[in-house]
Amino acid sequence: MLYEWVTAFHIISIIAWMAVLLLMPRLFVYHAQAVPGSDSIATLRMMEARLYRSIMTPAMIAAWVSGLFLAYDGGWFSSGWLHGKLLLVVLLSGFHGFLGAERRRLAGDRQPRPARFYRIMHQVPVLLMVGIVILVVLKPF
Repeated sequence: MLYEWVTAFHIISIIAWMAVLLLMPRLFVYHAQAVPGSDSIATLRMMEARLYRSIMTPAMIAAWVSGLFLAYDGGWFSSGWLHGKLLLVVLLSGFHGFLGAERRRLAGDRQPRPARFYRIMHQVPVLLMVGIVILVVLKPF
C-alpha cells in the first residue's frame, strides 16, 4: 500500500512542478513586454519569486525523492527506460535551474531577453514531458 501512496504523491508533485515550469516562461514573456519600472514589473517579480520558492522547488524535490523511492522499491534501476527517463528528468531539473537564474536576473533589473526567446523556452518542458511520459508508459527498452 505504501508504493501506491508514494505513486500518488509522485504524480501530484509532478503536476505541481510541471504547472510552474510551464507558467514561469509565460510570466517572463509578460516581464519582457512590460514597461520598465511599472507596477506590473513589481507584480511579476513577486509572482515569479513566490511560485519559484513555494511551489516549483518544493515540488521538484518531492518529485525526485518520491521517484527515487519508487524506482528503488520497484526494482527499476536496471531498466533501460528508467535510465532514459532519469536523463530527461535531469535535463528538466537543469531547466528548473535556468528558470531560477533567469528569475534572479530579471529581479535584478537586468534587461530581459526578447519575448520570443521566452516563448521558445516555454516548449522545453513540454518536449521533455512528452519524452518522460512515453518512457514511463511504454517502457520501450
